[in-house]
Amino acid sequence: MMGMSSSAAIFDLDRTLLAGSSSPVFQRHLAAAGIGGERSPLLVPVAETLARFYEQFGENWLMMQPAKLASRAAAGWDVAAVETACKAAAKELVGMIQPFAPGVFAEHRAAGAKLVLATTSPEPFVRPLAEELDFDDVICTRWKQSGGTYTGETDGPFVWGREKADAVEAWAAATGVSLAKSHAYSDSYYDAPMLDLVGNPVAVNPDAQLAATATIKGWPIRHLDKSEGVAKVAGREIQDWTRPLMRPELVAPNVSFTFTGIEYIPTDGPALVVFNHRSYFDPTVMGLVVAKAGRSVRGLGKKEVFDVPIAGRFLKALGGIRVERATGSDEPLKHAAKALSGGEIVMMAPQGTIPRGPAFFDPVLKGRWGAARLAAMTGVPVVPVGLWGTEKVWPRSARLPKFSLGRPEVSATVGRPFHVQGDDPDADTETIMEALVALLPDEAREHRVPTEEELLATFPPGYSGDPNAEADRRPGTDT
Repeated sequence: MMGMSSSAAIFDLDRTLLAGSSSPVFQRHLAAAGIGGERSPLLVPVAETLARFYEQFGENWLMMQPAKLASRAAAGWDVAAVETACKAAAKELVGMIQPFAPGVFAEHRAAGAKLVLATTSPEPFVRPLAEELDFDDVICTRWKQSGGTYTGETDGPFVWGREKADAVEAWAAATGVSLAKSHAYSDSYYDAPMLDLVGNPVAVNPDAQLAATATIKGWPIRHLDKSEGVAKVAGREIQDWTRPLMRPELVAPNVSFTFTGIEYIPTDGPALVVFNHRSYFDPTVMGLVVAKAGRSVRGLGKKEVFDVPIAGRFLKALGGIRVERATGSDEPLKHAAKALSGGEIVMMAPQGTIPRGPAFFDPVLKGRWGAARLAAMTGVPVVPVGLWGTEKVWPRSARLPKFSLGRPEVSATVGRPFHVQGDDPDADTETIMEALVALLPDEAREHRVPTEEELLATFPPGYSGDPNAEADRRPGTDT
């Protein structure tokens, strides 16, 4: 017997690679080809209700019984006609694959793993989809055929629950794949036996029972419509739930806000949102900006914040990206690029940190290469946001925001999206910083000597470094 050295990445289909069920798509294409007949109008609302229930809560034993009988309904269907209809359905379904799934496929391909679709759905339905996705194999329910038509019988077991795990185990033994080195992805508690077989089980968009099982067993939980690490509550990420609360009068009632150009933030698709850094209050203002645009955001933040036990875990659950500025590592940019490839918004301050001393008052903003490199490697639009007055609320010299009797004025001005040239990080960084300066008030472009009080406000509490060091900073290779 051949040695088991290769590995596989085994994926369930419905509610794992797709948000819901693939059945309605297959049924529609079969009906368009004159296969299977039309559904009674009286049954359509029932079917739609069951589909919504399935998308929200997943499968159960009762719902799977009609699927068991599907082979009988296919008795007499023309094999070639079904294949043609399902090829058309496959092309539609490829466009419905969860946005972060292709990145997972690519990672496993790069690691040399076989990609396998393991699903209860019948082979004539899902084989064309596996071919569209360039998968290596399919583990699924098979239908018998004779004389060019389906007989109404299954060829082997109904691949669900324990039978699905057995089918995966038999496939691995026949192909020389080590399940101990393999990954498996599924949403369903009934796939727990399959997940138990592999060395790297992943619960994707798990139903309630699988979520509990994954928590007990220590299996990672993922949602392939969101960046890795983003948590969901009742099917929605935390930012979706909190967005109605992200209102200026609730977040900072003592501040007078002015927001301009929110319409320049794309309503869907990827974008790199950049802002000039003036204060610890900046992330809050940017959160309000993105919330007004109706989007969730993935932000890059320094490791010190992520290392705080409770706050760090919360930021990770929101999709935050941890940055160790002194290392020069490309890992944060790679994580940000993945978020952008999945159609999300990434937010970052090209300056990396709040300028200190005279650099804070320099009309020429100096940035690091991170934003320029990220924009170049992904090709996404850059959306500049000019912030002004945030230091009046929370200057760098204060450990907490200032709560004065007055109403400090804070503005956030969003500019038109643009693309960097992508061939020179120095030039692209200058372009980004110039776009930010152009969004600031006229006083930001005036040279002036700050007062001692203004200068001291730009340093953190207890700072004892060189107050002129920031003035000489130039773009560098770190983020």
